Amino acid sequence: MFARLITDSFTRRPRRKMLTIAALALGMAVVTAALSVALDVGDRLAVEFTSLGANLVVTPQADSLPLEIGGVDYRPVNSGAYLPESDLPKIKSVFWHNNIIAFAPVLELSVNGMSYSTTFRHGLIPAPPEWPRVQLIGTWAIHGVRLADGATFETGIGKANPWWKVSQGRWFDEGAAECVVGSRFARRERSSRAVSVGDNFDVYDAQEKRSLSLKVVGVLDSGGSEDDAVLLPIRIAQQLAAKPGLYRKLYVLALTKPEDSFGRRDPKTMDQKDFERWSCTPYISSIAYSIQEVLPGSDVRVIRRVADSEGQILTRVRSLLWLVTLAALLAAALAVGASSAASVIERRSELALMKALGAGSGMVGFLLAAEQLLLAFVGGTLGYAIGYLLARIVGTKIFGIPPLPSFLVLAVVLTLAILVTLLGSALPLRRATRCEPAPILRGE
Repeated sequence: MFARLITDSFTRRPRRKMLTIAALALGMAVVTAALSVALDVGDRLAVEFTSLGANLVVTPQADSLPLEIGGVDYRPVNSGAYLPESDLPKIKSVFWHNNIIAFAPVLELSVNGMSYSTTFRHGLIPAPPEWPRVQLIGTWAIHGVRLADGATFETGIGKANPWWKVSQGRWFDEGAAECVVGSRFARRERSSRAVSVGDNFDVYDAQEKRSLSLKVVGVLDSGGSEDDAVLLPIRIAQQLAAKPGLYRKLYVLALTKPEDSFGRRDPKTMDQKDFERWSCTPYISSIAYSIQEVLPGSDVRVIRRVADSEGQILTRVRSLLWLVTLAALLAAALAVGASSAASVIERRSELALMKALGAGSGMVGFLLAAEQLLLAFVGGTLGYAIGYLLARIVGTKIFGIPPLPSFLVLAVVLTLAILVTLLGSALPLRRATRCEPAPILRGE
């Protein structure tokens, strides 16, 4: 009998029911799209932000120790502290080793250097000690790191800083005497010495009192100070600096979760429970902490311009999505309330007759609530389907990859549809259960 009453209500008043379902479907569609993108935006932004390059830099701990006397910093610019290259495989042994995308050591030095192609044919090369000073950057181009489990991890400066692009030619081969020149260096030198791919570049080894010839195989365009330098295999830079197996700086690119207020806390002030929670979350600071533990004598710092930008953008995007979600829920509640009130007014005679025949207020309220819950289920399910299609379009346009369907989002959307329906129709249902049948049946 109860099911028959609900079915009869739907068949006799389809227009009103369809309007309620449409209002719920549109509202829940916006909620579904916003929730799907909000749940997915963190991972997508984290992947997108890897294009900004390394977010951690490792330097010798001795370089970070203050040395001030009378307010004057007496630390030399190149204080002479180095880290062993042999410890680098340990980075892939930390708890968050799968989040370490790439890393590359760097050894910078200034030497006398001279490019030659045109000038060599004219015999105009001066003696090596008179060559101009050139900034060299020794690093890995494409390097395979042998890990403790026997696997090989391929990394290099091009992966650690994806925005370092070789616009002409290719990266140097680490097993050959090759180099890559910065774009500004190449343009500056081209006016007199025509540095380009295929030319030779000689550096003067002051330790051995001899010159070392390198072949130019590429031109780097990074947009930074590296465009004024010459990049070469780190083993050659170590040879020139007489620092075999050592490096001065390490760039690390890690996939992280944007830091919140908890992630910015100092781990030294945390209790055991909070420290475990902090360590088991891929915050940039917790990954830095774990790397510092496996690299003795190192100081790991966060490159804040990358990490902070990610957190700020994610916070703003999520705030906007939550604001859109709340607005959609409010609009849906108002539409359901208006439709429910109109339906109750239309059915006043029917409700009065039910009460006159013996139905109590509880039975009338239960019948109307059951109708609204059925509308909420149909509208919520339809809204989820429409919203998921909308989320796929938005995800593809913004991130290039649509979000995956989620049963969690479906459950949340159906729950919200029920809550919105009950809240929106609460006042009309209350008035319907309190109506007096006699005046209504008399036409008053």
